[in-house]
Amino acid sequence: MTHLLAARGLIKLEITRALRNRKFLFFSVIYPSVLFVIVSGTQGAGQVPETGLSVPAFMMVSMASFGALTAVLMGNSERIAKERESGWVRQLRLTALPGRGYVLAKTASAAVVGLPSVVVVFAVAAVVKGVRFEAWQWLALTGAIWAGSLCFAALGVAIGYLVSGDAVRPVTMIVYFGLSLLGGLWMPATTFPGWLRDVASWLPTHAYAALGQAIELGEAPHAGDVALLVAYFVLFTGGAAWLYRKDTMEA
Repeated sequence: MTHLLAARGLIKLEITRALRNRKFLFFSVIYPSVLFVIVSGTQGAGQVPETGLSVPAFMMVSMASFGALTAVLMGNSERIAKERESGWVRQLRLTALPGRGYVLAKTASAAVVGLPSVVVVFAVAAVVKGVRFEAWQWLALTGAIWAGSLCFAALGVAIGYLVSGDAVRPVTMIVYFGLSLLGGLWMPATTFPGWLRDVASWLPTHAYAALGQAIELGEAPHAGDVALLVAYFVLFTGGAAWLYRKDTMEA
């Protein structure tokens, strides 16, 4: 019970801190919707090859996923690295919150903060580009993209404990842009060479965007994509918890 209360308190604190950060809110909420308008505008309203989706519909899911990725990955990694240097994490170790609870609390709070970026991209797509779906599809899209972002929130925690405060930004940017580009969030993976498409199919960002694309087609997310994201989530969460304990022993 004490562990649960400590985790809830940390989640509330993290959400409050993130919502007060205007720079963070701009890049996680406004930036993805602006990119959606630009990218979908330059590629016309035709259909994306081999997907069955129009360019606006395809890019809507891609940019919503990218926005959630920005919020949970960039926010978590840099904030944790700075907290380690400031001594805040050492203070948390004095509470009843265990390592697993800390990682899950950080992951959950980041995912909650990532939700507005998804909703804003959807709203812009509907108003500016006339994207239309059934009510159940909008709800399913929001739920799928939100749930999928947990995987990258855990990755952000792991990076925050893996590297120092000076190195966290460049390392995070490499991972962030690498996953976004190779995973097909900025451009359809169907346009990649065959070997690169094979690489992309094993990346969590590719499976992440595929969840929403399946729902847009009126289908259930493919079991392979869900399984891949779950496997990455377990890997990232386990790695983050191990790094947290390792950091605790070294402190």
